[in-house]
Amino acid sequence: MPNCDLISTCIFFNDNMADMPSTAEIFKNIYCKGDPDHCARMMVVKGLGREKVPSSLFPNQTDEALEIISKAAGGAKQ
Repeated sequence: MPNCDLISTCIFFNDNMADMPSTAEIFKNIYCKGDPDHCARMMVVKGLGREKVPSSLFPNQTDEALEIISKAAGGAKQ
């Protein structure tokens, strides 16, 4: 599987994880290099656009990603 297209510009890794390189590498191996489609951040990017991804959203927070997408979809219908 190819690497995530956003790996080099991901705010999560470049800002939030700058002081935790070991932990960042674990997340990168699982999500960015392993299965980008299961990354919570990528889920929001694909569902709503990159600008809607909270900077604090971790790649493993898929429940939160689904909630963000669901709320946005509900808000769009009103």
